[in-house]
Amino acid sequence: MAEKHHEGPKTVGTCSEVRVKTEDDRDCMDGHSHQFKVKFNASDRKEYTIHCDQPRTVLEAIKSSKKYNELKCTDENIVIQLGEQDREYAVATHFPCSCLEDGALLIISCKPETVVEVLNKPSEIVQPRNRYSVFYIDTLGGRKTRTKEIFRSPAMKKFKYLCVYGEKGMTVENCLKRDGRFIDDLSEFTLSDNNNPECFTEHTQKVDNLHTKRFKICLPLNKNTKAKDKKQQEVPCASNSSQGKTDSVPVSKVVEVAKQRGTSVKTFLDKSVCSVNSNVNTEEIYEILRQQFPNLKKLMESRFPGDSYEEAVNLRRENFGKIQKSFSEVHRVKKLLELGKSVCKVVVENVRMGTGFVLFDNLILTNAHLFKDCVEGEDLLEGINVFALFNYDDPEPRRNYDCFTVKKTLIDFSDGELDYAVLELNPEGQKPNQSTGTVKVPPGLLKNFGPVPLNGEACIIGHPAGEIKQIDPTCIIERENRGKAVDDHLEPNRDTLFTLHSISQVIINQGIKNIMMGGNEADRVVTYNTFMFHGSSGSPVFDAHCRVFGLHTAGYTYGFKNHTQSVIEFAQPLLTIFKRLLTKIKKSGDEELLKRVEEEAEGNPHLKEDVKVEPEVFDEPMETE
Repeated sequence: MAEKHHEGPKTVGTCSEVRVKTEDDRDCMDGHSHQFKVKFNASDRKEYTIHCDQPRTVLEAIKSSKKYNELKCTDENIVIQLGEQDREYAVATHFPCSCLEDGALLIISCKPETVVEVLNKPSEIVQPRNRYSVFYIDTLGGRKTRTKEIFRSPAMKKFKYLCVYGEKGMTVENCLKRDGRFIDDLSEFTLSDNNNPECFTEHTQKVDNLHTKRFKICLPLNKNTKAKDKKQQEVPCASNSSQGKTDSVPVSKVVEVAKQRGTSVKTFLDKSVCSVNSNVNTEEIYEILRQQFPNLKKLMESRFPGDSYEEAVNLRRENFGKIQKSFSEVHRVKKLLELGKSVCKVVVENVRMGTGFVLFDNLILTNAHLFKDCVEGEDLLEGINVFALFNYDDPEPRRNYDCFTVKKTLIDFSDGELDYAVLELNPEGQKPNQSTGTVKVPPGLLKNFGPVPLNGEACIIGHPAGEIKQIDPTCIIERENRGKAVDDHLEPNRDTLFTLHSISQVIINQGIKNIMMGGNEADRVVTYNTFMFHGSSGSPVFDAHCRVFGLHTAGYTYGFKNHTQSVIEFAQPLLTIFKRLLTKIKKSGDEELLKRVEEEAEGNPHLKEDVKVEPEVFDEPMETE
């Protein structure tokens, strides 16, 4: 079938025309105002009007809609279709809204894999429409390219064309690199014109005359297409001047911009596009940073001389592979799933969310920091409501869980070093939207308490970010190896010393030295690495024998815009918490509660000695820390 060439994407049937704006449109930064429409689901008939009153990316404009927040999808997973014709045109999330025609329709979808394009987003300055050239890359490769992978995400192959843009003066190669949806190793390529396949445009040519045209990417035969070493290249940047002059950007300016943006200098140099054409001496920048942080550089090099870092990483991967295999054994999975029924999502209404689990009867254990500024003494403040949601497991429709309310007076509340709270549930719960019928609290885990293992496997069950229940197998990081584990995490940044120094300072300010060798909490906490931090506080931590030994409490985190990571996480030992709770119960004189604890501890050698009740026990003074 012959391919037609026209000025931009158009819809079919009775739908209105959808295209990118042509160059004869009025260039005016002031008074920028137009509208486009968005569907947040391809099958949904509803269209939402987005009013764009300033030059910005299409994703930034779409985020002005409250409906966007209901997607619960990260920017990295967003795919945007232009026009109603099924999967014909895909635009990047950073596509300039100034290049959209009034009334254009965008359809949003969320993919399970990372599309990656937003990680390479361009300069934050969006230009007027006549500064851009917009063209289309066929997802079907040209000569020598039909069977080769040229896109980061397979989601792109489902479209006919990728809509690509570049500021005039930018080369084809830099335009595709900046786009972010193409592989990094795409170089030494040409573009063949779909209307004239024998007409080629080299990757070094400027995009000025490519507007509205369609191309296929062609790779050379048996040619190494890996990108050249970025440290030895000049960094070409988009022109921001009508004269197209080339200036030299001062090294200090590059460092300053990287600091302000909260990113590493390497990331800035590799992935950003400056507002003017420039030549940047990367070696000079790195040398300045090395001089600023000589002791840090020396420390990192001494930690991993030669290839020892790579060897250490491979060893960690091997050990973690064994742990994953151990926790994938069916008998262990079955037991963890059964014990996991006692894990609940804790909701402090309109304040924060966390995780907890049943001790016994209707008592649950969680972290005290979930109730910061919500408790006076051991009573919840007026207007503070707390709920425990069990069986919060299914992604949709999220209505098949059991909801229990928490009584206003807490059984125990320790917001000090141990950071724990014991809550009492009203004994009967309900499923949402049901006025009749009640559900019971699941069995407790107190009888399954065990000591902290010195090393080896561990597994966490919780509700990260308040989402459905998840399981994460991990391994215990021994006290003497905690510093090395943190270095392992930070090692990829050792050539970008500004970022490394910044992260180090952030986690030091959080008190990470307290858990390192010689720290005042080094002997008390259990450490590991897990993806569970925000929302997982209060999760139980299991050992290889499915005994509960820890209360997942916190981690040492860092992050920049829309991205948070943790270098190491820790748990409080449950036997230590149990002894503190037992002391509180003995001191209170609640013989009935003490008897129930004794019954639950029966048969557990790690608990039995602690709960032995002597005749004079209620006359003993309460232990202090």
